Amino acid sequence: MTPQDAAELIQQFLRLMEDRDLDAANALMADDAEIIFPGGKRFTSQAEMVAASKGRYQWVKKHFDRVEAFASADDTLTVYVMGTLYGVNKHGVEFDSIRFIDRFTLRDGLITSQQVWNDLAESNVLTQTH
Repeated sequence: MTPQDAAELIQQFLRLMEDRDLDAANALMADDAEIIFPGGKRFTSQAEMVAASKGRYQWVKKHFDRVEAFASADDTLTVYVMGTLYGVNKHGVEFDSIRFIDRFTLRDGLITSQQVWNDLAESNVLTQTH
């Protein structure tokens, strides 16, 4: 797998997650993948992460501004995705332009880790009621 292949796989994975096609998304992940979200929240599956997000927003999606991928000497591929989040919070209020960075590592064509950073909490968009 080339860095370009890895970047395309990650973009596919993120679209599957937006569509909540968890079975297809999980097929791209190693069995022991590590998922870390803001605040140090750790998950063992995408289904667990989605369940923990319920009650925070109705839906959220990503605008990709930049995708960078590179290979390491140990045959690990790393992909960074940077952009902004948009969606609707649990109160029905739309939001946009919330910064995010996702960092993925891949080995043997599967995602072995996903680390997520974003400004959702700092922006207060999740608590806005109008």
